[in-house]
Amino acid sequence: MTLFEVGVKSAGVDIVRYLSTKAYTASANTPYQAVVAVGLKVTESISPDSAASLSAGDIEIHNADGARDSWLDDIWVNQPVNAYVGDVRWDRADFRQVFSGVIVDIGCKSRDRLSLRLVNKLERLNTPVTDVKIGGNATNPDALVPVLLGECHNISPVQTNPVSLEYAFGDGSNEAVAEVRTEGKPRGAVTVTPNTGRLVFNEGVGPGVVTCDAQGVKYNGSYVNTISQLVQYLVTQRGKAATRFTAADLDAVQLAAFDAANPQPVGLYLTDRTNVLVACQQLASSVGAQLVPSMTGKLRLIQFALPAAATAEILPSQQLDRSITIVRRTEVAASVKVGYCRNWTPQDKLQTSLPDAHKTLYAQQWLSVTAVDAGVQATYKLDAEPVQIDTCLLRKVDGQAEANRRLAIVKVPRTTYRFDATPAHLMLELGQAVKLFSNRFGLAAGKVGQLTSRTADWDTLRSTLEVTV
Repeated sequence: MTLFEVGVKSAGVDIVRYLSTKAYTASANTPYQAVVAVGLKVTESISPDSAASLSAGDIEIHNADGARDSWLDDIWVNQPVNAYVGDVRWDRADFRQVFSGVIVDIGCKSRDRLSLRLVNKLERLNTPVTDVKIGGNATNPDALVPVLLGECHNISPVQTNPVSLEYAFGDGSNEAVAEVRTEGKPRGAVTVTPNTGRLVFNEGVGPGVVTCDAQGVKYNGSYVNTISQLVQYLVTQRGKAATRFTAADLDAVQLAAFDAANPQPVGLYLTDRTNVLVACQQLASSVGAQLVPSMTGKLRLIQFALPAAATAEILPSQQLDRSITIVRRTEVAASVKVGYCRNWTPQDKLQTSLPDAHKTLYAQQWLSVTAVDAGVQATYKLDAEPVQIDTCLLRKVDGQAEANRRLAIVKVPRTTYRFDATPAHLMLELGQAVKLFSNRFGLAAGKVGQLTSRTADWDTLRSTLEVTV
């Protein structure tokens, strides 16, 4: 059976409604209303070239006699919902949480049924990173105060006061500014105040665009510049205060492990309206990772990668007979090109006395590295000039390592297998390393891959899984 604990604002008061697919009373004498007609079905997936996705079916609620018509007048939008699976004979504490999300709204499936539309918890992050405007006497008072994440090269600070010659390079407390320039030439007579994200020229600015190299935000009092640290900063400190994540919403152990495995410094400069989720995805995609909530709703960063070892085995006896099939095979690529160290203000018409090599650098938006497998190129008769993958990485060594990592994945055709699984694998997590066995498709000895999609039907206790090897 499935228990649902659903938040709602009724008559102006925030309450929790306890619903279930079968009659159940918790040990604390909390009765669950057995009004759920159709329980929970959740589909989630990751892929190498797009953001993770998660969809949950509607919760359908019996209402044949109209007893719950008044629920249509309650406020369900953006309210929390949690689902737990267990046996009617169990104590409530023994139930396992299988979903944590947000309600889109209530509706009617038919005259006899209400429905609650659900989305995953990441929907709470679809709010702007900042809405703080320059204001005052600025040339453009409606411009946003920029947000500087990590380290960025050649950014354009926004003028905040044309009289005092003040510019904003960040919002709130920042780490440092390495150099301020106009028309690409360093300026010395500038007062920088990192704690406010401001810089002031002590002499005339002169012609040309003002740019600088700077290090941005602090998290818990310390400068941060890795993907995991910046994602945690964004989801807990930015966006609408009411929908921000707290420490309880983070899988601290997994995020720490991701940080240890991916310590590359990154940088992202936000001058326009950008949602928290989009900013997080930009950072994570730099190393092929995606934001994924666990079944308990805790945020994780999952990298699309092909593991060397598995943490679980999926045997033929744990698959429905004749259900396994191939759903995708990737195209082979002989090379990968990664863009790194973005120039946030390309300047291709500098008239100053800079060396030509410097002018060339200032004109380029990206530096790039390419990984090539000549053998694959010859075997498959492929072009060696790929489309560039833009990242937030800063260093050549990290760009090259990421290009090499991605090339190892794409230079071999990868196969995704789909099959229906028994309840034994209902608790497998998205992104988990598994070893798949089958009497078809050369899987008799098993192959290690990544669980890239799972659909769990908590009414039937069946799941449909996809594994990429």
